[in-house]
Amino acid sequence: MAVLVGSLGDADAARLYRWKDKQGYTQYGDQPPPPEQLAGSGVDVMRFRNPPSALVRLRLEKQGLRYQAWADNLMHGPVEVQLGFRRQRDVRSAPSLPARVVVPARSSVLVADIDVTDPLRGGDFELTLDGTPGDPASRPQDYEYRLPFDYGRVRVDQGPGGRFSHSDPQNLHAVDFAVPEGTRIVAAREGLVMQVESDFDKAGLNREKYGGRANFIRILHSDGSMALYAHLKAEGVQVRVGQYVTKGQYIGLSGNTGFSTAPHLHFVVQANRGMRLESVPFRMFGPLGQLQFPSGR
Repeated sequence: MAVLVGSLGDADAARLYRWKDKQGYTQYGDQPPPPEQLAGSGVDVMRFRNPPSALVRLRLEKQGLRYQAWADNLMHGPVEVQLGFRRQRDVRSAPSLPARVVVPARSSVLVADIDVTDPLRGGDFELTLDGTPGDPASRPQDYEYRLPFDYGRVRVDQGPGGRFSHSDPQNLHAVDFAVPEGTRIVAAREGLVMQVESDFDKAGLNREKYGGRANFIRILHSDGSMALYAHLKAEGVQVRVGQYVTKGQYIGLSGNTGFSTAPHLHFVVQANRGMRLESVPFRMFGPLGQLQFPSGR
């Protein structure tokens, strides 16, 4: 996701005001100045906003001629962020941008200080803030995952490395289970519900339109890895963010949403590898022992 600082419109926007006082110095504030403080050149308004579905929010605080750029993590799990300049004029940052930092769950971290280099001329800048779930320092451990549903017959539509949609790093080790829509999905491993999406009700093969819109549940494990249960039924999520679930606990209903051709459950274990998610191999067990998944198709 990206968060921009600049002229982005009024919806969900905060404002920073810039003006020159009667001594000719450029001033900044989060409120417009009283008329008697103006030198007659007017007030420039800089707006910034955050996407409603952002994992993290950018927050700017003014300290004299300095701006503090904070990342506020809204999730119940760590998020790695990267702050960068989209453009800059007469400003400098400490540390130099781009800069990365891990923001713990439900907390805030100061990412950078941004200083105006010439108070008389003022400065101008635009920022981007990107976020990726998880801590890149995590090291996924071997674990015996259980089958994420109670179903007599296990059918796999697409295994690890499948050519249709399991060839990218995020999904290389994913498995698509062919289950009827409305099948009760259970947690394959205990953990904390980190992220959910449940209000999308469309499906199709247009990757640009449907690729990132499937309903899903993301569960954070004790070793920092994360399980993703995707293509769930609209309004089929039965857990909430911040909830701890046990292995085998009912969490949702399977569906056919997003980039999908038929009802199924997409299951993958992922880890943050430094501002990018990568899938990791996993071992899964059913009633008859360890499951063997076909690969490459």
